[in-house]
Amino acid sequence: MPIDIDKDRCIGAGQCALTAPQVFTQDDDGLSTLLPGHGNDDGPLVREAARACPVGAITVTPADR
Repeated sequence: MPIDIDKDRCIGAGQCALTAPQVFTQDDDGLSTLLPGHGNDDGPLVREAARACPVGAITVTPADR
């Protein structure tokens, strides 16, 4: 399940890193980024992290697309 983070939209709220810290972190500018090796993680916490983003900067694409 590919995960995409729109860096132009991200405001650095950190909800993704709080919700799924095994997948998301914040870079030196405070913006969301994926931890290495987690660009295709599946799981309810990843989907919840996308929903928790206040500006909708995270997109999780189902694997069947």
